[in-house]
Amino acid sequence: MSFPLLTLTAAVPAAGAIVTAAVPAARRTAAKWVALLFSLATLVLAAVVAFRFDSGAKGPYQLSESYEWIPAFGVRYELGVDGIAVALIALTAVLIPFVILAGWHDADRLETDGPGERRSRWRPTQGFFALILAVEAMVVISFEATDVFLFYLFFEAMLIPMYFLIGGFGDRAGEHGEERAATQRSYAAVKFLLYNLAGGLIMLAAVIGLYVVTADDLGSGTFSLQQIVQARDAGDLDIATGTERWLFLGFFFAFAVKAPLWPLHTWLPNAMGEATAPVAVLITAVVDKVGTFAMLRFCLQLFPEASSWATPVILVLALISILYGALVAVGQRDIKRLVAYASISHFGFIVLGIFAMTSQGQGGATLYMVNHGISTAALMLVAGFLISRRGSRLIADYGGVQKVAPVLAGTFLVAGLATLSLPGLAPFVSEFLVLVGTFSRYPAVGIVATVGIVLAALYVLVLYQRTMTGPVKAEVRAMPDLKARELVVVVPLVALLVFLGVYPKPLTNLVDPAVRHTLSVVDRHDPQPQQKTEAAR
Repeated sequence: MSFPLLTLTAAVPAAGAIVTAAVPAARRTAAKWVALLFSLATLVLAAVVAFRFDSGAKGPYQLSESYEWIPAFGVRYELGVDGIAVALIALTAVLIPFVILAGWHDADRLETDGPGERRSRWRPTQGFFALILAVEAMVVISFEATDVFLFYLFFEAMLIPMYFLIGGFGDRAGEHGEERAATQRSYAAVKFLLYNLAGGLIMLAAVIGLYVVTADDLGSGTFSLQQIVQARDAGDLDIATGTERWLFLGFFFAFAVKAPLWPLHTWLPNAMGEATAPVAVLITAVVDKVGTFAMLRFCLQLFPEASSWATPVILVLALISILYGALVAVGQRDIKRLVAYASISHFGFIVLGIFAMTSQGQGGATLYMVNHGISTAALMLVAGFLISRRGSRLIADYGGVQKVAPVLAGTFLVAGLATLSLPGLAPFVSEFLVLVGTFSRYPAVGIVATVGIVLAALYVLVLYQRTMTGPVKAEVRAMPDLKARELVVVVPLVALLVFLGVYPKPLTNLVDPAVRHTLSVVDRHDPQPQQKTEAAR
């Protein structure tokens, strides 16, 4: 039996969550360091996974683990990674230490503000960092799971720690008093939970339906992705067209909520606006990627005919997400809600690339998941540092920041330029591939999607102009620049944006074989260019 490396990669942050939660109440600093060390250990394991993964090897999944779990219902503990999963596990492992460092003092105020006796017994510092590690563990195993039921279990379980991170540790920098802010946090947390639970319940019905279909055709039900795909390819499993389409819709609905895709997106601006900046990064840069990843792994591979059938409608929804998210971002007064709506637009590009059904489109969509995670993390964390200094999320409360905090303003500008996909920074490569891949099959869709690029430049540059340039407002005159801990968070993210912008080859080499495998399962090929020559005619 091979060493269970994938299990260990998910088990380390889970163990870290338990150990962090068990740290005595008076040892708050110790709890922070324990959480950081466990996140760094997970990063090391993710690096080992990436090092051991061979992009040239045959077979769709590597480092596989498979054990009987609930044999009576065909449920197995089955893990395996392809290049897409490896890239997203690496993204998660890289971001979590920065999330922890950025949120180093976010729970401290709960130790002293308000009714101290009750909050001291609650031990908010230990809980805050334990919940972050719990989310990391569940996200990692979701990227590794090749058993549908196992994936579903952690796909839903991660909602619990996220609910408490939004509602219990939310942002205190609102426009109104603490009581109103608490109400808004609770509303955002409940809305997040209800939307995602609704999607999960619909998906559960589809998961049960998939089991029934496999039991009818194969003699015994199974949730194994590899077994289902192999049985279908061999002709042993023949899902009726209507049944397949209903099952696809059940899966896709849940993933579209998580992604989020218009019109199922409305929980995201509330959640990101009311969460602290590190938790907002956890939502959009880590957790939401599970939705788009699952579209590639499960929707396309389990239901290839239904995926092709639904493509025209999904492309329209992706286009609406791109344009709607960007347009609403332009008019935002709240910095964090602006980043949230920008993310809705970016997720539209990701879904567009996935369902363009071309190697460039899906490769670009996978790169977009990684690059969006890095660029949004950088932008949101710098915005969080800015908001913590002024105590306001409103754009109008800032002005002239670059004159008093030039390093903060400079990193904010680089992160913003990455968000608008400036050439030379990482998101440009992925957005370019998505548009090229889309245009090669759906020219009209590709042309309309480019409007999102223009709107992105508008909301990013207007945000920078209103907050960083102009006369120095009295409230920001004494604003300090980035401190050492904050620089440790921001500088590596900016460096990654530059490195992957000028040298994306390691990522493209990693994900391309997985993209080709996915397209082969769906039986789609890149469109061939038309040769309008005399010989061709």
